[in-house]
Amino acid sequence: MHRCEVKVTREPLLPLPSVFSTEHGAVVDFFGVVRESENDATISGLEYEAFVEMAEAELGRISEEMAQKFSLGMVIVHHRIGFVPAGEASLFVRVSARHRGAAFAGSQRLVE
Repeated sequence: MHRCEVKVTREPLLPLPSVFSTEHGAVVDFFGVVRESENDATISGLEYEAFVEMAEAELGRISEEMAQKFSLGMVIVHHRIGFVPAGEASLFVRVSARHRGAAFAGSQRLVE
């Protein structure tokens, strides 16, 4: 049994409270953070655009697919849109699995 949650938002992405389960021995959190330079040029941030309903539907589809493929218990994907300043997160992914190998692999595939 797995649970998937996706959100596309203009709000800052902050760490979520830890959630542990007696069924899952591994929880992996990933934050994608905007760097201060791109192609050797200093930038103040990045502008992200998306059609929210379509983006959430696609993120949900991918999350469900990865949950099945890697036997993940929980998949949370939050993606920020609008202007994201350098040093702030544009992507947050959390996955849980019975074992760390599946949790790390599932997280990496979601990020890619």
